Amino acid sequence: MYYNQLENYLREIQSSGRYAVTLDKLKDKFNISEKAILQSIYRLKSRNQLAQVRKEFYVIIPPQYSHRGMVPPTLFINDMMDFLHRDYYVGLLSAAALHGAGHQQPMEFQVITEKPPLRKINNQKLKLNFFTKSEWNEEDIIEKKTDTGYIKVSTPELTAFDLVSYSKKIGGINRIIPILEDLIESIKPDRLKDTSKNQKNTTIQRLGYLFDQFGDKTLSNTLYQSIRNVRTHSILLSLSHKKNHSKLNKKWNIIINTYLDI
Repeated sequence: MYYNQLENYLREIQSSGRYAVTLDKLKDKFNISEKAILQSIYRLKSRNQLAQVRKEFYVIIPPQYSHRGMVPPTLFINDMMDFLHRDYYVGLLSAAALHGAGHQQPMEFQVITEKPPLRKINNQKLKLNFFTKSEWNEEDIIEKKTDTGYIKVSTPELTAFDLVSYSKKIGGINRIIPILEDLIESIKPDRLKDTSKNQKNTTIQRLGYLFDQFGDKTLSNTLYQSIRNVRTHSILLSLSHKKNHSKLNKKWNIIINTYLDI
C-alpha cells in the first residue's frame, strides 16, 4: 500500500514540473517508518523510476528517460544545490553549451560552487563534476529557464574566463579553443570589460592572447586596455605543458609553450 502511495506522490511532484525529491520530504508526507520508505524507494529504483543522486536526494525518472535511467542535470541541479545549501552556477563546458557554443553536449556536467569541494559523481548514468571558487560577482551570473524552473549559469564573458582559468582541469587549452571560438559571438565588449575587473591578470593575459589568435581585435583590445598599465609577470600559455625555449609574446607577456590548434 505504501509503495502505491509513494508512486502516486511522485507523479504529483512530476506533474507540478519537478523531478527531485528528498528523503525528508517523504518522511514528512507519509506517517510510516523510514525503513518502510526506504524499501519502497528500493523498489522504485529497481524499476528505473527513481535514481539516487546524492545521499537522501533522489531524481524521478519519467518514461521518456527510463532508457537512460537519469534526467538531464539541468532539470534537478537547482533543487540539489538548494538541498545541499550551496551557492552555485553552471559553468565551463556546460555553460558554453547552454550559450550555444560547441558542436555537441559535453559528457560531463560542470558546476562551480564554493568551498569545501563536493565529491564528483561519475557513473554510467551521470557524470557531474564540481569545481570550487572562493567568490564571484552575481552580476556575472544569469538565470536560464528550464522545464523545471530556472538554473544559474555563468554569462558568456565569465564562461570565457573560467574556461581559460580551469583549462588544465578540463582537458587542456586546445580543448577549449573551439568552444571559445563559438562563444565569441555571444561575448559583449562592455560586459567583458566589467567582468575582467574581478579576474586574475594571468587569466586576462591568456584569454587576451587567444582572442588575438582568433583575430578578434575588439575583444582582444578590451582586455589589453585593462592591463596595459599593470605590471605583469611572464607566464606560460599552457599550464599542461612544461616551459620550453619558445618565444615570448611581449604584448601579453606570455611564453608560447605549446602549439595551438587554430
